[in-house]
Amino acid sequence: MKTRAKRILVVAMICCGISLSMLAQVIEVSGKVFESKSKTVIVGATILVKGGNTGTITSTDGTYKIKTEIGKTLIFKSIGCNTKKIKVTNSLHDVYLEDDTTSLNEVVVVAYGCQKRSTVCGSVSSFSGHHQSISVADCKASNFTYSQLKEDVEEYSTYKENRFFTANDQPLSTFSLDVDAASYSNMRRMVNQGQIPPKDAIRIEELINYFSYKYDAPTGDNPVNIVTESATCPWNEKHKLVRIGVKAKEIPSENLPASNFVFLLDVSGSMQSPNKLELVKSSLKLLSNNLRSKDRVAIVVYAGAAGVVLESTAGNDRPKIIEAIEKLTAGGSTAGGAGIELAYKIAEKNFISNGNNRIVLCTDGDFNVGVSNPAELENLIESKRKTGVFLTVLGYGMGNYKDNKLQTLSEKGNGNHAYIDNLQEANKVLVNEFGSTMYTVAKDVKLQIEFNPAYVNAYRLIGYESRLLNKEDFNDDTKDAGELGSGHTVTALYEIIPVGVKNTFGGVDDLKYQKQKSSTDSPKLNNNSGEILTVKLRYKLPSENISKKMEVPVYVEKSNVTASSDFQFVMAIAMFGQILKNSDFKGNATYQTVLDYAKNGIGTDIHGYRKEFIRLVESVDQLVK
Repeated sequence: MKTRAKRILVVAMICCGISLSMLAQVIEVSGKVFESKSKTVIVGATILVKGGNTGTITSTDGTYKIKTEIGKTLIFKSIGCNTKKIKVTNSLHDVYLEDDTTSLNEVVVVAYGCQKRSTVCGSVSSFSGHHQSISVADCKASNFTYSQLKEDVEEYSTYKENRFFTANDQPLSTFSLDVDAASYSNMRRMVNQGQIPPKDAIRIEELINYFSYKYDAPTGDNPVNIVTESATCPWNEKHKLVRIGVKAKEIPSENLPASNFVFLLDVSGSMQSPNKLELVKSSLKLLSNNLRSKDRVAIVVYAGAAGVVLESTAGNDRPKIIEAIEKLTAGGSTAGGAGIELAYKIAEKNFISNGNNRIVLCTDGDFNVGVSNPAELENLIESKRKTGVFLTVLGYGMGNYKDNKLQTLSEKGNGNHAYIDNLQEANKVLVNEFGSTMYTVAKDVKLQIEFNPAYVNAYRLIGYESRLLNKEDFNDDTKDAGELGSGHTVTALYEIIPVGVKNTFGGVDDLKYQKQKSSTDSPKLNNNSGEILTVKLRYKLPSENISKKMEVPVYVEKSNVTASSDFQFVMAIAMFGQILKNSDFKGNATYQTVLDYAKNGIGTDIHGYRKEFIRLVESVDQLVK
């Protein structure tokens, strides 16, 4: 009996030992997170190890990886979903999150009325798209009154549209390059809500530059390359259209210098809605996926006052970063100026020499305490940009979105401006285009175009109204201009009235007291070089203050070729923008023409952005009928 008992004890101890060993075994758990009803993947879902400090989020295809022990509990969270807990039993766990039914019938008061929210599980991006309009009577039934319905108080700057200038009188056109694309995603948000965007919300150059184009990368010492193309103007066949493209050199993500980030987050009361602070939090989780051990990140918040919620932390300490993000809540007034000053102070304190020092501001732009009006903000940012810290501005929300203030911040702060209307856009800006959004390869980039009056009667720059410079500014290195990020492509368009074609958009009589070449004279071969125009570009390296110049001519014989696929797509966007703005120069442009050119210009369209543009044009066409 004793021998048998000993055997049983030994077997029990062995079994127990195996069990304990298994429980202590560290494994990598992976899988996907889905929304239970639609079976679609969830981007940006949070996964935490219960009782520990380990965490991660799902990537753009819904996948996750996390190291933990067998027997531990994983907690899965996503906006609009019920939290789910699972016990780790093996290395593969796919998880399905169900809608949070407590929020399905919540009535949301937004800028365009009272609406009932349907499911938002796993997709902040679908929040506005899943709104179902209900009547004012429904609002009353939900204990809301007319006084609670917010007015649309969005703010946009007004600029006079660029007009035609004669090449004889004004042969030079000078402007700062603009890599912003906020106007496009903001326009998309409105169209998806069944609204026609206001004219001032449409900046044609930003619509065009939302997309990337196949420009040759620089091959020499310059970090940028200039490409040109010209063809017949589709909305006025007597005119020419010249496309000027600039391509910045691309630096692989793993070779990007160390970054010193300060996330400057608006947590005021105006950020309470799910498409604001909650979307900001999800966006920053995506961004944190790109951080490395050599990167640093701090988090500064502001409402009635400003404060630091995360001191500068190593980029690979993601659990600590995500924990700080998760704890954010909104409330109070908006001391944006104080937040900006504190963020610059933190950025300067942790400055990385020869690194990427950048503030990432996330806000709806509704500053109402302290420094708040555009002029004051402009002065504040201009004084701070000398620190060598760049500024990225991410706009969120609707109803009280202050586009004009965010434009001021990005233009004056050596940075860029994007509007995040959904999580897919956050992924585009902060993941797919991380290098171009977050790392500058050339700053103070200016273009100056000289037109040859032997061939050009008149010209106009399409868009860039907020970026115009005096001709003297081109050679003045003290004048601020735009920045180009790694791999960025930027496009500018000029509509040209050739010599021999009458300028029907104004013009002036011939001068009485001085000799003037007639705009209808044919070019004299001994009076020109066969060049329609010359493109001049100036830039500075990020750490330098002296600019370098590049020049590229455009020749007559290359102006009558068939437009490339990319150029046709650019033409489509330009026509669409001019129709939305009811431009004086839209000519024969129609939505059908836009669609025809856009479909010819789809190309490979890996991410589907161009097909989405076509759907937006079709939607607007239906809205105006």
